[in-house]
Amino acid sequence: MKRLLLSAAAMLLVSNAPAPSGAPEYDIVIRGGRVLDGAGNPWVKADVAVKGGIIVRVGDVSGRGAKEIDARGRYVTPGFIDMMDQSGRVLLKNGGAENKLRMGVTTVIAGEGGTPVEAKDIPTYFDTLEKQGIAVNFGTYYSTMQARSKVLGDAAGTPTPAQMKVMEQEVETAMRAGVFGISTALVYSPSNFQSTADLVALAKVAGRCGGYYATHMRDEAAKLVPAIEEAIEIGEKGGVKVEIFHLKAGYRPGWGKLMPQAVQAIAAARARGVDVAADMYPYAAGGTGLDITVPTWVWAEGKAKGIERLKDPAVRARLKQEVAAGSQPDWSNFVEAAGGWDNVILANGHSDTYRQYHGQSIAAIGKALGKDPADAAWDILIGALPKRATALYFMMGEPDIELAMRQPWVSIGSDAGAAEVYGQVDGLGLPHPRAYGNHARVIAEYVKRRPVLTLEDAVRKMTSWPAERMGLSDRGLVRQGMRADLLVFDLAKVDDGASYEKPLASPTGFDDVIVNGVMAIDKGQITGARGGKVLRHSCS
Repeated sequence: MKRLLLSAAAMLLVSNAPAPSGAPEYDIVIRGGRVLDGAGNPWVKADVAVKGGIIVRVGDVSGRGAKEIDARGRYVTPGFIDMMDQSGRVLLKNGGAENKLRMGVTTVIAGEGGTPVEAKDIPTYFDTLEKQGIAVNFGTYYSTMQARSKVLGDAAGTPTPAQMKVMEQEVETAMRAGVFGISTALVYSPSNFQSTADLVALAKVAGRCGGYYATHMRDEAAKLVPAIEEAIEIGEKGGVKVEIFHLKAGYRPGWGKLMPQAVQAIAAARARGVDVAADMYPYAAGGTGLDITVPTWVWAEGKAKGIERLKDPAVRARLKQEVAAGSQPDWSNFVEAAGGWDNVILANGHSDTYRQYHGQSIAAIGKALGKDPADAAWDILIGALPKRATALYFMMGEPDIELAMRQPWVSIGSDAGAAEVYGQVDGLGLPHPRAYGNHARVIAEYVKRRPVLTLEDAVRKMTSWPAERMGLSDRGLVRQGMRADLLVFDLAKVDDGASYEKPLASPTGFDDVIVNGVMAIDKGQITGARGGKVLRHSCS
């Protein structure tokens, strides 16, 4: 017996001994970094060991890694999660997502506009992404408009009970394929033709799978609070979690008033048990199509008919009056919200005719062309077809941005896609700095340049909180047993780089990025590895 005990002790000593120099014990060891676990705790000095795509040890690591990273003086955190990504289509063309990786993003949740395929084809879509390879982890929502368009196209109208049944079946098919829930973009036509009751019915289907209702709300300007209340109502009646996309008070006349009311409305709903939260991007300008400047009724019979109407001088005369009059019950007036055409900046006209005017206000373009600004905007819109002319709308005030960012239930989403070619515009064709600088800016601007957030909380908002929010129980923390999505960054060097004038500039500071235990960026160099996984929501 004594001999057996001695043998067991000898085996234990051998198993705990450092690995021989010729046989690495781990795939990666990050040495001596300031480890921020992602939960909001202060940093601790520790090593992090990775093997088989998993964090297997945090603390003093004696064994050697096949890859050793010297993190002394740098921070080690979980990889960032982009809660409002737009990469669902572009990743089929190029899975590299370099602009995401370079700002520390290792996981994206897409789908404001749904999936690029029908519900029945989502399993094949997911399989294709995995077979071709993606550099970031990817999850998505399914748009209610995808279901609606199967029975009503892009026109206004109320679905019949039979049509609603078809829509519900489409949502169920998508949920069982692994999407995280349903999404809406109710500020845009034809999505804004959907009623609250219709959305509640579809939410109930998603709710049976523990899904989410994620929404670009019906209004983010003068009627912000009623839009939040509608989203909460859909969540309560539908039995789903509610995610409010890019929370903002995008209405100059309401700066300092609307955001406190919005925060209060969400906090009150949470206090009574509604699982509602929001994400945001840290910029004063939103970016979207010029078509949002056209009142909703123009599109009631579909896009083709709407374009015909928009070419009619008599219709334009009426529209100009409506733009000047402000928002309507079924239309959020972005021109009013921005404070006029002077604060609407042409981003991409998709036309050689208007390329020289990129970066100029619609008011200035109208003056240069000898046109009313509205005519200039709508001519650019038509000239870009079949592509979508885009603009920047300077609608948000910094005090409101700071207030929203401080809320513990707010995470970070870019509202931008991966770039098919790094250094060019993202998959949306919208040159907005959020596509290249979004997550880096949270640290560079709101931690370093002004004390809005602590570094610990900024990291929490981009890691453990969104992971917890989306049910990603194996990501978002630097802890043993978690998936090895990791960043190593030099806080002193972190800068977002991208600006409205130079929206494609690269961020700095994120020199080592690991996705599922694979080096995606190594000493500042993109490796070309495709370590990402498709994240499928479980519907039992």
